[in-house]
Amino acid sequence: MIRESIITTLSAAGVLHIAPMGVIWHEGFPVLAPFRPSRTLDNLRENPCAVINHTDDVRLFAGCLTGRRDWPTTAAENVPVPRLAGALAHAELSVSRVTEDAQRPRFHCGVVTLTAHAPFRGFNRAQAAVIEAAILVSRLHMLPAEKIDTPNSSRMMASAF
Repeated sequence: MIRESIITTLSAAGVLHIAPMGVIWHEGFPVLAPFRPSRTLDNLRENPCAVINHTDDVRLFAGCLTGRRDWPTTAAENVPVPRLAGALAHAELSVSRVTEDAQRPRFHCGVVTLTAHAPFRGFNRAQAAVIEAAILVSRLHMLPAEKIDTPNSSRMMASAF
């Protein structure tokens, strides 16, 4: 199962990075698979822990893709990476092993702490559409221009993923 979430990571220099990511849950454990190149990938290599932030605020998904990354954070409980202050829940992770891959290395993690802050009431259609659009926009650079410019391209692009 893949859960669309906001991931916070920290560089070795202590610089926070906030990014949307579909977290793979395999046999009850989270797997982070950032694309190469990415700040998230670099941070996980430098500081092998992260926080999965579960939120219903879709402005975070859209904002991260449009350059806004100054969302309020607070200290996590057991890892040195801040979490989003407005998260409904968060999971603090420690990387246990890495499976290398040319495009998307997989960081297999253990959950150090899992905390709920507020109930998740689900997404309405507009919120779900924002998340789907954010996913598509984040992958536009991987698609050939002719596929994007073709009539009915939205169906073709959806089938590409």
